[in-house]
Amino acid sequence: MIDPRLAGRLGFAHRLPTKAPLPVGRTALGLFAERDAVLVVPPGIDPRRPVPLVVLFHGGGGSAEKILPMLEAHAAERGFLLLAPQSLFPTWDLVIGGHGPDRERLDLALTEVASRFMLDPTHLAFAGHSDGGSYALSLGLANGDLVTHVVVSSAGFMAALMQTGAPRIFLSHGTADTQIPIDGSARVHAARLAAAGYDVTFVTYDGPHAYRPEVVAQAVDFLFADAQQSVPSESSRTQ
Repeated sequence: MIDPRLAGRLGFAHRLPTKAPLPVGRTALGLFAERDAVLVVPPGIDPRRPVPLVVLFHGGGGSAEKILPMLEAHAAERGFLLLAPQSLFPTWDLVIGGHGPDRERLDLALTEVASRFMLDPTHLAFAGHSDGGSYALSLGLANGDLVTHVVVSSAGFMAALMQTGAPRIFLSHGTADTQIPIDGSARVHAARLAAAGYDVTFVTYDGPHAYRPEVVAQAVDFLFADAQQSVPSESSRTQ
């Protein structure tokens, strides 16, 4: 039997906070000497009440600083914590050769955030763009008993050696993406996920390998929508 850790299973579990909350704004968690995880705390958070958490994974060659603008303004507007871990190497371990140090570092980062804020178990989302989207999707499927929503932008692949739970999934991809063509990635992913019974929302837009702000806003609405969609759908958005 495969070691669950090698299949991407996280050891994190929800718990009550034991430390003082972090201040409003961006704060490095102080867990790692290099490429530390960064937490964004929006104004008005009550650490004694459950708060949603979105974990945002950067693309290949990226960083927390580069990817945070994708969701930072939405975190302030909607009142959710935004955690940006950083891969130990230029991209995520799964992309290079399999689950390893990045999964371990993510476990530590999640535990640190939970030690300072009471997290809402009904809104713990994984999100990412490009390689970060692939990582969010793969880890989200392996940890669907923990991850409630997955937001995927321009992902190239999904590698789920183990599937648990049933996170709701939002896929978006540009139809003019020449770096990761949509026909061999998002459209295949959407069909396979729908066939497996996942609740999938699939949004396409006329654009290259880059996320669109209006599609990101749609994804945030999806994260906090009260009504669940039962039928997978694809919609096209053009600018």
